[in-house]
Amino acid sequence: FSALAGFVEPGESLEDCVRRETLEEVGLEVRDPRYFDSQPWPFPRSLMIGFVAEAVTLEARVDGEEIEEARWVGRDEVLAPQGFFIPPAFSLAHHLILGWARGG
Repeated sequence: FSALAGFVEPGESLEDCVRRETLEEVGLEVRDPRYFDSQPWPFPRSLMIGFVAEAVTLEARVDGEEIEEARWVGRDEVLAPQGFFIPPAFSLAHHLILGWARGG
């Protein structure tokens, strides 16, 4: 498991992109997207920017192709030594997940 990712459409704000991509990827409505951090990205004309947001709806749904599985996890599961797989420390997803799990 990791964080959701997507691309900003021309003329779209970053916050609107977070709302749209989350709805498209896992069927969740979110509100109050807030900038979290960025990550170096090797591709030209591309940025990796992380946001956190509050879920308005709670039932995730996936298409099984682009996203195979989505689920909610608790802080205890993320922080358990043998619990949840966390992406490598160089990734933005790592910091998003641990930041949330540690109450950030």
